[in-house]
Amino acid sequence: MYQWRRFQFFEEKPPVAAVAEELKDLKVVCSTSGRGHIVLGAEDAMLHVLDRGLKLSYSFQAHSDRVAYIQQLKQRHVLMSLGEDEAPATGFYLKMWDLDKMQAEGSSTTGPACVRSIRVFDSKYPEAQITSFLVYEEAPPILLVCIGLDSGEIYCIRGDIARNRVTRLRLAVDPAVDGQKPASPVTGLGFRVEGQILQLFAVTTASINLFDMHKQSPQKNVIDQIGTEGRCVAMSDNQDLVVGRPEAVYFYEVDGRGPCWAFEGSKQFVAWFRGYLVVVSADPRKPNKNVLNIYDLKNKLVVCNISVGDVAHILCEWGTIILLTQDQQISCIAEKDMGSKLDMLFRKSLYTVAINLVQSNHADAAATAEVMRKYGDYLYGKQNYDEAMAQYIRTIGQLEPSYVIQKFLDAQRIHNLTYYLEKLHEKGLATADHTTLLLNCYTKLKDVSKLDDFIKGEEGKEGEPRFDVETAVRVCRAAGYYQHALFVAMRAGEHEWYLKILLEDLKRYEEALQYITGLSLYESTVTLKQYGKVLVEHKPAETTAALLKLCTNTGATTPTSAGSSSSSGRLSSLLPSPVEFVHVFIDQPKWLMVFLEQYIDTVKDSPHHMELYNTLLELYLSEELRAPDLSDESYQVEEPDSQTEDKDSDELINEDNHHGNLILAAGGQVIAAGGQVIAAGGQVIKAVGRIGGLVLPIHRSKGQESVTDINPVEEEKAYKVEKIEVVPTEDQIERRAKALALLKLGWGSHEQAPRYDVDLALVMCQMHKFRDGLLFLYEKMKLYKEVLAVFMKDHDYQGLISTCKRLGESARGGDPSLWNDVLSYFGEHGENCSDEVREVLVHIERDNLLPPLIVLQKLSKNPKLTLAVVKDYVARQLQQETRLIEEDRKAFEKYQEETATMRTEVRELRSHARIFQLSKCTACTSALDLPAVHFLCMHSFHQRCLGDNEKECPLCAPTNRHVLDVKRSLETNVNDHDTFFQLLRNSDDGFSVIAEYFGRGILNKAPQQL
Repeated sequence: MYQWRRFQFFEEKPPVAAVAEELKDLKVVCSTSGRGHIVLGAEDAMLHVLDRGLKLSYSFQAHSDRVAYIQQLKQRHVLMSLGEDEAPATGFYLKMWDLDKMQAEGSSTTGPACVRSIRVFDSKYPEAQITSFLVYEEAPPILLVCIGLDSGEIYCIRGDIARNRVTRLRLAVDPAVDGQKPASPVTGLGFRVEGQILQLFAVTTASINLFDMHKQSPQKNVIDQIGTEGRCVAMSDNQDLVVGRPEAVYFYEVDGRGPCWAFEGSKQFVAWFRGYLVVVSADPRKPNKNVLNIYDLKNKLVVCNISVGDVAHILCEWGTIILLTQDQQISCIAEKDMGSKLDMLFRKSLYTVAINLVQSNHADAAATAEVMRKYGDYLYGKQNYDEAMAQYIRTIGQLEPSYVIQKFLDAQRIHNLTYYLEKLHEKGLATADHTTLLLNCYTKLKDVSKLDDFIKGEEGKEGEPRFDVETAVRVCRAAGYYQHALFVAMRAGEHEWYLKILLEDLKRYEEALQYITGLSLYESTVTLKQYGKVLVEHKPAETTAALLKLCTNTGATTPTSAGSSSSSGRLSSLLPSPVEFVHVFIDQPKWLMVFLEQYIDTVKDSPHHMELYNTLLELYLSEELRAPDLSDESYQVEEPDSQTEDKDSDELINEDNHHGNLILAAGGQVIAAGGQVIAAGGQVIKAVGRIGGLVLPIHRSKGQESVTDINPVEEEKAYKVEKIEVVPTEDQIERRAKALALLKLGWGSHEQAPRYDVDLALVMCQMHKFRDGLLFLYEKMKLYKEVLAVFMKDHDYQGLISTCKRLGESARGGDPSLWNDVLSYFGEHGENCSDEVREVLVHIERDNLLPPLIVLQKLSKNPKLTLAVVKDYVARQLQQETRLIEEDRKAFEKYQEETATMRTEVRELRSHARIFQLSKCTACTSALDLPAVHFLCMHSFHQRCLGDNEKECPLCAPTNRHVLDVKRSLETNVNDHDTFFQLLRNSDDGFSVIAEYFGRGILNKAPQQL
């Protein structure tokens, strides 16, 4: 038989003296408690209300004869009493007392107001001895009052008793059967509520019955054929009926008898208090003595065992069990605090009992976890690691995980630690460090199945992973579980980690590229910026195509149509710029060129055209499209000494070619002994003649002898290069053709502004000696003299002539002064260029660009030019000058004759009278009549034919006015000294300028008044 453990979880408070002086001789017949007070019903029908200090608050007369039963309602401060009254008629009455409403001052009695009084027995409900009483509070203000009788029946009063709106019901429980058995009194009542179903337990001395009170006519259901005496019936917290009999305490459910507990001793009282079973029974070891036992049925503990007197009433209020004895003494038994109870259990190592105790008392999670922690520590000390871990797992969420982890870090306990960490992750309380530790446990155990379950298991709440993704990926990568790391990254949507694993660990570049192309526009852009360099290195064609598709939103490389240029421009402004991806091609310039070419062909109006054209032009003009390999140690170049730094950078040095040694040219060029020069960029140069100059120190790779320094004085050991001819490769020729086409495409004739940086393009063309590009840019910028300078530098005579023909025509917007520059070049060049000079002279003579004297002076500087070159030109010029002189002489003679005639006419006007003989008006040809006007030029007019203010001859006035205007202009220009000196500085023939100004009268003292 199981032996119940005994503990004193309850303690008896100091005994309380008589309740009050006036209650010393009081005989209590009924009692109730609730809502912070105790009510005692006396034999004289007085009700006495006690407060928490067990002091009498007030008393009032409930009934006139006697009071049988009282009950304090829980939901309202209302007291129900059942007693016998003499008025208005003798009998039992049910009364309702509102304890919140006291009698008005001045009334005959003091106490609460009686809300309603209802007679219990009438003709339909014959009077019987009342043996039990119970009130159930339904939905306010409905009450259900059940009155048990010794006749084996129950009278029910249901409704709003305060308003006397009630219905009555009669239940036959165990009535008498004629001639067979007597009636069994109803000794106990109990209500059970489950949802909307209300059931009533009815206990008699012979049976236990159940009624469904929610039905219109409740039917009796006999649960047991054995009953019990009064005061041994109670209801548990689980709404089970508790029945005490001499041999045991029984529990009844709706379906019948439940568990029973065998407690020795005759039962006097059975009650239920806070999950405990309270039993007052006769002490078998002490006759005429009673004992109070309080049982914890869940943990099978006797938590209180106290000897008591003759108990008359048991009440539960203020968390205390109150015993009222027959000698009017009150005992208060209170439960100890949880800490005290646990200490008692810990001292006896009853940890399971302690855990059950805190759980049954609904302690908070922290207190429960603390008990489990102590139990786990106890088991850990006993080396029962599995059971200890089971307790520690129950503390997850309250106990710091590091406390448990520290105990199980030993390699022998790794399985327990793994289990704990798994549970920690299942509850979503794991940190990144916990994830790291768990994955390390899996890898050390080489438990791939559990690793699979953990990595590929179900996700947590709201689709979130149950662990820190970054930590899981990092640990799996470090342990070599790349596929697991890849799965975690993919499911979590961590694109960066996913691609790191694919590229750095698995080297699956094509799969990585396909994954990137499936991302959104923004994610693809960010990812390709980060990993594009690696992808271009291993999958250049596919990566370039993906970048082009990303930047153009299409996979095609054909140019867009003109009709869709505006929409394409708006779209390209939303797409990433190719400039953002230039850095990924740092080691693959060839593919960068392909990428930019296809983009420019596809998108015609990109907002980033300036950067694209500049970059593509630089690629076209590069010596070779390959990244330098800095790891190549085939040779190393030392720094030259101070003597070599002063030499010309074009000098080449070598050692004796007969030994097949290498030669290093200034600027890093490697020259083979066979005569070929291999530039640093791969450009092939043919060496003609002998090389001379300084020797730079050079070291070969292993297995080669070092080249020693050669004394510059030892000229016999060196060769001099008289001429180096650069032979471009086919790739360079093709790229330079593309460069020129790009320059023309970016600066078409119909466009106002170029699509590239002109200054930068000029610098690059000059750096890479791209002559065609320079000529195009200079011509577009109208820097015609710079165009000539390019041809002059290369001594390209035909280019000079053709350029002047194309750009030197003023009628087509050209600059005729170009011929002057070409003439000066041929005069200073020192080479025989007779044919070209003759052609230049033709254009200068045709446009009269220079005086013959200046032409001859310029050509005289070239000793290679003979007189035969300019003979025809000089002859033509002399003939022209002779003709001009003759024309000037004839004009001079003409002007002299006209001047003499004018002087004669002036003298005649001054000395002789002028006779006007015209008879007709010069204006209207009519006969001349008075008034008439005659002018000295011999023209006559009617006065009416002239204007009002006309003072000159209308016919001669224009000629005279022209002469005066010319005269004034000459005088004004004579005084403009700034213009004179400017013309003098800019003119090739200053003497002609001075002669012209002399003719204008520059030395005249004052202008003549005309």
